[in-house]
Amino acid sequence: MRHKRHRPKKRLPGWTNPLVYGAIRAGAAGLNTIGVEPAMRFTRGIAPLFAKFFVSRARFQRAVDNLSWCFPSWDPQTVREHALESYKHMACLASEIALAPRLLSEDGYALHVEVGDLGPGLEALRHGKPCIFITGHAGNWELLGYTLAALGFPMHALFRPLDLPALNDWLFRTRSRRGITLVDKFGAAERLPAILERGLPVGFIADQNAGDRGLFVPFFNRLSSAYKTIGLLAMRYGAPVVCGHAMRLSGIDADARGGPGSDAARASRNAGLFRYRIDVVDVVRPEDWADQPDPLFYITARYRRAIETMVRRAPEQYLWMHRYWKSRPRHEREGRPFPAQLREKIAALPWVDEEDVQTIVDRSARDAREIAATAR
Repeated sequence: MRHKRHRPKKRLPGWTNPLVYGAIRAGAAGLNTIGVEPAMRFTRGIAPLFAKFFVSRARFQRAVDNLSWCFPSWDPQTVREHALESYKHMACLASEIALAPRLLSEDGYALHVEVGDLGPGLEALRHGKPCIFITGHAGNWELLGYTLAALGFPMHALFRPLDLPALNDWLFRTRSRRGITLVDKFGAAERLPAILERGLPVGFIADQNAGDRGLFVPFFNRLSSAYKTIGLLAMRYGAPVVCGHAMRLSGIDADARGGPGSDAARASRNAGLFRYRIDVVDVVRPEDWADQPDPLFYITARYRRAIETMVRRAPEQYLWMHRYWKSRPRHEREGRPFPAQLREKIAALPWVDEEDVQTIVDRSARDAREIAATAR
């Protein structure tokens, strides 16, 4: 079977780096000047233009396609509305990245972050033993690190370097001031074990496509390639895997929880769009996987299930334009039947029923047909 060759990623000429960096910093300074609420409303307002711009049309359609699969009961209009909301959320994130270093100080973070159900996660963190914290591209993942650091738990977070060295340096500096140490993913295999051995928590954004050699587990009832590193580190160091997220709130949410005059409502109105609630969705402990026939598969499938739970709580706050299902398992690429052993592993997961298994198998067959069609 022929496979499509991947074109090398196009990068800007080196001489443009200072210009691009200067433009980004100038934009960030402008957002800081006008204030958090106007800045976020501005970026949110221009997001629809970007979503419909010709260079982004394919990504917008990908968001629509992903949502259509994950929420089959939604009508086309609802799907497109959520795809557009995803772009608006991404635009707000751009503002928050620029504003966060100034606003999320040790004292200021409480205005923008509501601490929800963190009990199980803090219990895992406070013993000073190896611990892995994971989240997805849902809500605002950076706020997790900021908040945990403010609560006394500095975080080492895996980070993919940007193409702009100067912007990289800025991110490293600003995050380290707030207790977040960024770990370059290239070379992380050597650094992460030493960090965990010191009893320091390590953070991952764990919904990214892991390539053809990743471990394929269900994600919205479709096989998705996940990194093996998280499960392997958890097994090696007996580290619990804490799954948490930060979900954007609104003034209406706060009013409903505490009434119009409540402290929560006042704080939410003061913070505007930049207010989140942080919760732990699941904690995967060593005793949970100890008796599993395939502990690595179990850990990986369970943390992916936790990310799916995060997404379902606020679908409009997920970056649906990403290629989470880009890589496909070997049996699909080679046009072979669904492996019986893989089916057994999926069926053995406590949260999966027979209908889910059949949906996964059927979708895998559909993906295999699409691969075969594009290879002709």
